[in-house]
Amino acid sequence: MTMANYPSLAGRAVLITGGATGIGAGFVEHFARQGARVAFLDIDDEGARALIDALADAEHAPVYLRCDVTDLDALHDAIAQARERIGRIGVLVNNAANDVRHAFGGTTPADFERNIAVNLRHQYFATQAVVDDMRALGGGSVICLGSTGWMIKNAGYPMYAMAKSAVHGLVNGLARELGRDRIRINALVPGWVITEKQQRLWLDAEGEAQIARSQCLPGHLKAEDLARMALFLAADDSRMCTGQDFIVDGGWV
Repeated sequence: MTMANYPSLAGRAVLITGGATGIGAGFVEHFARQGARVAFLDIDDEGARALIDALADAEHAPVYLRCDVTDLDALHDAIAQARERIGRIGVLVNNAANDVRHAFGGTTPADFERNIAVNLRHQYFATQAVVDDMRALGGGSVICLGSTGWMIKNAGYPMYAMAKSAVHGLVNGLARELGRDRIRINALVPGWVITEKQQRLWLDAEGEAQIARSQCLPGHLKAEDLARMALFLAADDSRMCTGQDFIVDGGWV
C-alpha cells in the first residue's frame, strides 16, 4: 500500500502530547517520517526511549520532553523547551488522554478533577500556549483528539465520555477566533483503535465479534490510520478545513 507524502510538512515544527506509546507514538513516527521536526511530551521514559531508537534514521530525531500534562506549569515549561529545540510550533496534536474505566456511583470530586485534567484541560491550555507561534508563522494547525465512545453511548467511562464530548465544543468554540489568523483547529475522532494497551486490557472474543458486527470495514483500526489523517490535517492540503470532526472508525458510527 502506497501512502501520501506531504511536502509542506518537511521541516515543520510539530508538538505532540502523549507521544511515547499507542496512538501518540503513531503520530510521532509518521510526522518524523515526513521530515517534520517533532517534539513529544509524556511521562513514559522507557516507551519514549524505545520510540526514539526506532526512529534513529529519521531526518530529524524526535525530541522527548518528560511532562505530566495535568501539571499546567510543567506543560507551559515543556512547550517553551520544545520551542527552543524545534522552533516555533506550527502543528499541535492534543493527544494525551486516559480512558481508564470507572463507575459513575463511585466517582469522587477528586476523580472528576483528575479525569478532566488528563482528558480535556491540557488541550485548552496547550492550544493557548502555541497560538502566538502560529500567528507569527502566518497560520497553523491544532488537532484535538476526540472519541466516538460518547457518540455510541458506551458505558464504563462516563467522565471520559463527558471530557471527550467537550473536545468538540472546544474546537467549535475556537474555530472562528483562531481562523482569523489562518489557524485551523479540528477534532480527529478515533473509533476503537487496537493499540497494545487495548489488546492487552479489553479486546477479547466478544470485542472481536463487536468489531466484526459494527464496523463497515473489516479488520482492526490501527494507530497509523489515525496518523494518516493527522498528516492531512497538519499539511497545507487541508488549508480550508477548520471547526470540523474527522471520524476515523472503520464506519462504526
